[in-house]
Amino acid sequence: MTDTTSGSWPAGGTPGDGSARTVTLTDLLRVPLHRARLVAGAAALGLLAALGYLMLVPPQVTASAVVAVRPVVTDAFTPSGAAADRAVNMNVESGIATGTEVVQRLADSVGGDPRDIRAALEVEVPTGGQILRFVYQAPDADRAVQAVNLAAQAYLDVRRAMYEKQRAEMLRSYDESIAKVVAQQGAVQRRANSARGTAAADAAVAELAGINNQLTQLNAARTEIAAVDVNPGWVTQTAERALASSAGHRPLFVIAGLLGGALLGVVLAYAWESVDRRVRSVRDARDATGLPMLGTVRRQRFRGRRRAVDADVRYVAMAIAERVRQPARVALLAAREDPTALTASLAVALSAEGREVYVADDHGRVERLRDAVLADRGRLPAVADAARSIVPKPRVAGTPVVTGPAAESGAARRPSPHPPAARPSSDPDATLTLPRVGSAPAARNGRLIGADEVTVGIGSVRFGSWHQGADHGLVLYNAPPAESDERGVAIARQGTAVVVVERDRTRQGDLRRLVERLRAAGVSPLGFVLTRSGWG
Repeated sequence: MTDTTSGSWPAGGTPGDGSARTVTLTDLLRVPLHRARLVAGAAALGLLAALGYLMLVPPQVTASAVVAVRPVVTDAFTPSGAAADRAVNMNVESGIATGTEVVQRLADSVGGDPRDIRAALEVEVPTGGQILRFVYQAPDADRAVQAVNLAAQAYLDVRRAMYEKQRAEMLRSYDESIAKVVAQQGAVQRRANSARGTAAADAAVAELAGINNQLTQLNAARTEIAAVDVNPGWVTQTAERALASSAGHRPLFVIAGLLGGALLGVVLAYAWESVDRRVRSVRDARDATGLPMLGTVRRQRFRGRRRAVDADVRYVAMAIAERVRQPARVALLAAREDPTALTASLAVALSAEGREVYVADDHGRVERLRDAVLADRGRLPAVADAARSIVPKPRVAGTPVVTGPAAESGAARRPSPHPPAARPSSDPDATLTLPRVGSAPAARNGRLIGADEVTVGIGSVRFGSWHQGADHGLVLYNAPPAESDERGVAIARQGTAVVVVERDRTRQGDLRRLVERLRAAGVSPLGFVLTRSGWG
């Protein structure tokens, strides 16, 4: 799977052609990782929703009872056929088990709304068998066990009552038929008794014999119906408290809520990333700017305080020093971020090599710059101090070089405790001249050090506004965010610019807009520096 990057400004200043880049699994995982707070927040909301559901909805206990359904036949010993479900329609039996009459009896016994009881009662029918499994859910085990046993027994009572009603109807029908045949038999018997001729008597006797056979068949059929066993089945497994189990698998709700929230967070992370693209890597910054990379500044933790890796800052300072020649005016520009920490670190790294660096700022951040420079100066390696100690003092032109024993004796001579023209006189009336006590600035390498100057290594760093640094050789301008202040781009026209990109914070759209503004103003930036957001 590949995606085509949008055309960007290459180093030559013209838009480049889009290049295909393979999207790997790491690229897909990078978005949720960078939006970890969003994913964690969504997962926490899902977990809270699951816990709230479990707290608001009372726990359910499930109890079950099994009923074996028996087909009601006239001859219990007659085979019912190859398939048992042909003898009894289990779909009809399931409908009767969850019918209104069973639910009403259960509501009258345990109490409660019939609608809630119907929702809590469930009847399962295994395929190809004559078994009904009654399942009932209730807030406590006792209620669940009682209700499911009553449901099974209510089904059997309802089914038995239905069979008994059918048998009673059939017996009543047989009794009516037998009564009619008996009445007919009596009438024929009286006619036969009153017959005068042989032919009439024979006909009456023959008719009476047929009626007697019919009456015998009716009595036999009624006897079979009366002997039918109307028992619809038996409860083969009753519910017990020890067999009741918690319904719903409550821990699964917690896991489902957590995973569901995390999945929703990942989807939201991709949706947010699609509308708010940030610089995630060097490739993203290079594609957005089309500029060469001057270096990357990583971040490390030191005693709980995040700060930049000093070696990375020195490498970036070397790259900038290679591309500029004094007098140089370098503006450190960022889209919406504050480059103060990087400006101070670069000033320390450049001055440690012997340069006189002037840090300019017109946005009220001079004190922050000074504090950052003093903090970074304390982390300079010992090599810089050693290099400063062996730098010879510049010799004034025309001064003879002293060699030999005189030089050795001069070097070993201790200074006089009395300043020149201040030696004590033997004249008691002579006037004693004392030296004036003043606040003269300190000197370093024959040059006076001002009050706004910080000595760093074998160089120095001075602070002030942009206009005050007009006569300095190397000026670093700590530009305000370019999206809200145009002074950084305007000052970069007088020199050059370094684009500061903060990883995971700088938006790609803002970065492209900044580079386009610089090029439209006629500025050719040196390159970009990729930093880690939040350091300093």
